[in-house]
Amino acid sequence: MLKQRTLASSITATGVGLHTGRKINLRINPGQPDKGIVFVRKDISDSPISASLNNVHDTRLSTTISSAESSVSTVEHLLSALAGLGIDNAVIELDGPEVPIMDGSSRPFVFLIQSAGICEQNHPKRFIKIIKDIEVKQNDKWAKIEPYNGFKVSFTIDFDHPSFPRETQNSTIDFSTISYLSQVSRARTFGFAKDIENLRKNNLALGGSVNNAIVIDDYKIINEDGLRYKDEFVKHKILDAIGDLYLLGHSLIGSFSAYKSGHHLNNLLLRELVNNESAWEQVIIEDESKSPILFTQAAEAF
Repeated sequence: MLKQRTLASSITATGVGLHTGRKINLRINPGQPDKGIVFVRKDISDSPISASLNNVHDTRLSTTISSAESSVSTVEHLLSALAGLGIDNAVIELDGPEVPIMDGSSRPFVFLIQSAGICEQNHPKRFIKIIKDIEVKQNDKWAKIEPYNGFKVSFTIDFDHPSFPRETQNSTIDFSTISYLSQVSRARTFGFAKDIENLRKNNLALGGSVNNAIVIDDYKIINEDGLRYKDEFVKHKILDAIGDLYLLGHSLIGSFSAYKSGHHLNNLLLRELVNNESAWEQVIIEDESKSPILFTQAAEAF
């Protein structure tokens, strides 16, 4: 039986909030079985905010979850790392309003979780299995989820810019055979210099820089180190989508595909899915050798 996973120990880090520019301390702790991923704003209260679809409050520029007492924004990169490593339960403590941006990818969070250690819990891991197509559209943008015996993500972006060669604007990753760690986790968020200036006038992206994002001017990428993958832009969109999908509360067995989608459309798709109970079912995997998703190794169960 595939078992639930959590961290073997707690681990801390400090980073800058992308939008506030504030220094934020982060602590990722082991979680109890069947409790899922929860966030706690230690600067406000000890009241937990579950990383669930029902708690999504805002999807502009990032994904924000909230409770009656507090909110946490920019959760998608950390959730993506947790999903990629198959972590079912964790308690994330913060002393600020957003998850630190780190280097703009999920790789620093992957490193933290692996450093803390991953262990199995003696409770069955639950999956959301897609059994019927669901699609949402908004103008020329769309996002779709379909039955598939595994977990596959396909994404297409559309930018008319010299830094976006046509052949690098789409990517498909099948996580039954391809590692999240090597193929997705290092992809950084990106933005155009002209847009960043406008965002800062509205007190947004105050912590953004070439240290935590790929920045593009009218002609080129201005980061001296260039790209980590030739298709890093679209792979970051895949990274974001994986984080947004994890708001279902469980790993997904199915195929997600999208064209020019973002946090808002991803969220609409999940809401449409959840509201259509005939489109999915919750399952466990009795035979570990038949896992539909490739997860990194964990320590012994406890």
